[in-house]
Amino acid sequence: MNPTVMIDEAVSPLSRWENFYVIIGSSAGALTGLQFVVMTLIDQARAVRSMAEIRAFGTPTVVHFCGALLISAVMSAPWDNLRAAGIALVISGVAGTLYAIQVIRHARRTADYQPEIADWIWFVELPLASYIALIVAAELLVPHPTLALFLVAGVTLLLLFVGIHNAWDTVTYVAITKSGERRQEEQGRDPDRS
Repeated sequence: MNPTVMIDEAVSPLSRWENFYVIIGSSAGALTGLQFVVMTLIDQARAVRSMAEIRAFGTPTVVHFCGALLISAVMSAPWDNLRAAGIALVISGVAGTLYAIQVIRHARRTADYQPEIADWIWFVELPLASYIALIVAAELLVPHPTLALFLVAGVTLLLLFVGIHNAWDTVTYVAITKSGERRQEEQGRDPDRS
């Protein structure tokens, strides 16, 4: 068999996903930039009191956006075969899993804010499940490419949605907390209010 035909057959499943990963990668890149704006607003509101909170709730959001961007780059690279793409995805999945475990440690160390069940789900469990699923998908890429490619796409979308949710959650928490603090300050200054 002609080597060029073998390469075309191996790469063709990835080429059909090109538009998907261009959209996801572009979105993840833009949202990463927006997270810098979110962190600036948080700093101006003086809402974060410790680095543990940033490491548990701010930085992971950027990491998950960057994870979606990295997966998009891996899936858009001109691989000669699916095995090479699978190796890159395994490495990404292992790195993401190790990072998600670090987030658990940081979330447990926060003193000023105690995570609720929803925080554990969105900031820890869903990202951890995503990175583990990425490893599984990478292992399935050669023997079951169609299933694996849909699983990788699902992981990428989930990381993007987790990042969007977590950025929104952070902004609303800061807005509500700061609004409540301002009301308390105003009530403390106004002797007519009880």
